[in-house]
Amino acid sequence: MKEATPLSTHPSREIDSYELLWKRPVIKIGMSTMLGAVVLSFPPLLYLYLMHGASIDVVTALRAWGLIAAIFGAFYIVEPISFFPVLGLAGTYLSFLSGNISNLRLPCSAMAQEVAGVKEGTREAEIIGTMGIVGSIVVNLIGVTLAALIGAWVFGMLPPAIVTAFRTFTAPAIFGAVFGQFALRQPKLAPFALAIPLILLGVVKAPVWVAILSSVFGTVLIGRIFYKTGIIKK
Repeated sequence: MKEATPLSTHPSREIDSYELLWKRPVIKIGMSTMLGAVVLSFPPLLYLYLMHGASIDVVTALRAWGLIAAIFGAFYIVEPISFFPVLGLAGTYLSFLSGNISNLRLPCSAMAQEVAGVKEGTREAEIIGTMGIVGSIVVNLIGVTLAALIGAWVFGMLPPAIVTAFRTFTAPAIFGAVFGQFALRQPKLAPFALAIPLILLGVVKAPVWVAILSSVFGTVLIGRIFYKTGIIKK
């Protein structure tokens, strides 16, 4: 009698299992929660309007939106594209819903994949990265709750110099650590990823959104050229 082919070695069954058990439920739950968050953003505004008469005219609202879009509009394009390879499908839904992507979700996902020893961009990496993101959300929720309750009291006991250092250097330290983590993986690309924004912001004096787009897509283009010419191996 012919032995049955194991699920893990049958490509079509493996794809079907991944689609049924992971991808489709993730998209269904992810879209539902994201749309739910959008809907739940309006009740506070309706409460202020109905109970307190607070309102704003359409022209003012559009001007405010235009101002925000001019400052953060580049992130609408850059973040989903640049974060997706590390966050994965489920991680993208979770991260954009919970926030703190670049300074918390992305490092946790990348570190989880590195500790587990999986190759980024694979299905295993997506699952492991998602577990890291879920863990960061739970820990972050506990930490934020504690910070809201006792954070002001703790900061009040610290010397002003330490408080200033926390507020000034925490974010740059996190971003620097993330850059160093990925620079070790592709050291040939790291100088270009650092040089592009430095030249655009320090020499050319280009707008921030131009530097962001150029840094992301410029580094991707250089990486593609290096890969095609054999400078970077697969």
